[in-house]
Amino acid sequence: MSLLRSKTVLGAAILGNLLALAFTPTAFASSHREAPFITQNPKVDATDFYMFRSYEAGRSAYTTLVADYVPLQDAYGGPNYFALDPAALYEIHIDNNGDGKEDITFQFRFSNTNKDGQFTVGGKKVSIPLVINGGPIDSVNPAGLNVRETYSVTVVRGDRRSGTRSAVTNASGGGTVFDKPVDNIGNKSIPNYAAYAAQHVYTVNIPGCATPARMFVGQRKDPFVVNLGETFDLINIKAPATEFAANAESAAKDDLALKNVTAIEMEVPTACLTAGTDPVIGGWTTASLRQGRLLNPTPNTATSASKEGGAWVQVSRLGMPLVNELVIGLKDKDRFNASKPVNDAQFADYVTNPTAPALVEVLYGSAGAKAPTNFPRNDLVAAFLTGIKGVNQPVTVVASEMLRLNTSIAPTAVGSQNRLGVIGGDNAGFPNGRRPGDDVVDVVLRVAMGKLCTLNIGCAPSDAPAGGLHFTDGAYLDETFFTAGFPYLKTPVAGSPQQ
Repeated sequence: MSLLRSKTVLGAAILGNLLALAFTPTAFASSHREAPFITQNPKVDATDFYMFRSYEAGRSAYTTLVADYVPLQDAYGGPNYFALDPAALYEIHIDNNGDGKEDITFQFRFSNTNKDGQFTVGGKKVSIPLVINGGPIDSVNPAGLNVRETYSVTVVRGDRRSGTRSAVTNASGGGTVFDKPVDNIGNKSIPNYAAYAAQHVYTVNIPGCATPARMFVGQRKDPFVVNLGETFDLINIKAPATEFAANAESAAKDDLALKNVTAIEMEVPTACLTAGTDPVIGGWTTASLRQGRLLNPTPNTATSASKEGGAWVQVSRLGMPLVNELVIGLKDKDRFNASKPVNDAQFADYVTNPTAPALVEVLYGSAGAKAPTNFPRNDLVAAFLTGIKGVNQPVTVVASEMLRLNTSIAPTAVGSQNRLGVIGGDNAGFPNGRRPGDDVVDVVLRVAMGKLCTLNIGCAPSDAPAGGLHFTDGAYLDETFFTAGFPYLKTPVAGSPQQ
């Protein structure tokens, strides 16, 4: 991630070492394996969160929420693949009055049913070892599927644990149980995965909403792009890194190109998410586990391998991308994942006095890469904690980290989106919410080094000597990487491409 296009010609080796020292202490992916404890619990590891005005034709009155979990899924990862955890609670939270507390929460719980498919072998019925039994996988809960994964959704208004709870129901028939498609095992097992997965897009009724929503939960191609391998190898990027490299922003490889994630997606009428006259909403996603777990030494068909109990304990949190990776100190990463936005004052120093720009200046200030001089870093407070005034700041706001979206800003149509969002002149993009095609790595790198100061947001141009440098990780991303409509993320990579 050393690629830097700048009016000042800085050597590739210098820049590589600079960003290596600045950013290698954490996992540089949007939120993949970002804290010590969550590496032990990949099924509840939130990887990315998106919140944007739907830009699918005819759907601009809706807001799309996408919460991705389970990082670094290899498509060939059988035989059990990547089912979500029935013992976990997955949540998407919305704050619609700026107080740093959830006002609406969508809770997802999952259940796995082993159908115990059997073959008759030598006159005996014997349970098969695979999640499919050889029959066609081309419909919802097909006979050929040996494990059925389902889920239910509850909307909670008010506090996530004590608020008013109601079930989200299928607009077709009123049921409360929804099927999740099996992962993309391969083209022989599932010849047309896109068509199969599309049957799991549901129209749903959310209590309190006059207009139905859409919902999908299932495996998708990982939407994040990043050059991980060479980054962790002390930024061992071979591509040139000066302004004379016209393709610097796309010169590196994407190490997630063949990885999948599991996406929880909802497209909700915007009017069901806002409150009063303030069009700005905040959002974040979490996952929680039970406080206690007892391992079963003799699991069998009647008892599971473990028994969970006690209160829910939050172990994953994600709002703005890259916060727990590049902002929060190593000692506080688990604490951040367990915290709520309203309590973010405890992490304020990481934003107002960030370490990464300071490291850049210590190492290469003499080469022109000087850190911003405004303290506290009010530009970063605006970007990460309050929203930017006139763009996505609520009327009243408690400083707290979350993704914020001004729903009164019309979506930018496909073909016209700028991958750099607000700093690229497209106010419908990051950090005003986050669309799949927003290149948040490049944006965050530039903002950390003072790009907002050049726009007189929270500071002045004179406060950021390097604010005009075009930092990039070299892994390119824009709207063309995604579909033009819900569920937006692409069909997952198949475990076996051969039929």
